[in-house]
Amino acid sequence: MSNTTFAKGQENFAKVFGSDPVDFIAAVDVMAPGFGRMIVETEFGDAYDRPGLDAETRELVIIAACGALGSTGLGAVGMHIPAALKAGATRQEITEVLVQLAFAAGFPTALGALQCAQSTFAQLDQTDL
Repeated sequence: MSNTTFAKGQENFAKVFGSDPVDFIAAVDVMAPGFGRMIVETEFGDAYDRPGLDAETRELVIIAACGALGSTGLGAVGMHIPAALKAGATRQEITEVLVQLAFAAGFPTALGALQCAQSTFAQLDQTDL
C-alpha cells in the first residue's frame, strides 16, 4: 500500500466524515488487522477522487448500493447519510433514493434501509447536525 495514497485517503475521509480515520481504522482492525487502512486507502485514496461524479452524487450512490445489500450494508448506510447531507443532499433525496430500492432490491430491503435512515436522522437531530 502506498503511503501517498493512504495520506490522500486520510484527507478525503476527514473531508467526507468530518473526523480523522484513526478511530475507524482501529475499530475495523479489531476484526481484521490492516483492513481499516486498506479501506481508507482504496476507497478514499483511489476511488473517491475519480472524475465524473460530484461528492453528493457519489454519496447517494454509496447509500443506494449499501442499502441494496440489506442488513449487510446498513452500517454503511448510516455512516454515509451524514456525509451525503454534508455534501449537499437533502433528507428527502436520501429517502427517495431508498424508496427506489424497493423496485430493484425488494420492499423489505428498502424498508430496512429507510428504518436505518430514520434512525440516523433522529441521531443527527439530537446532535444538531
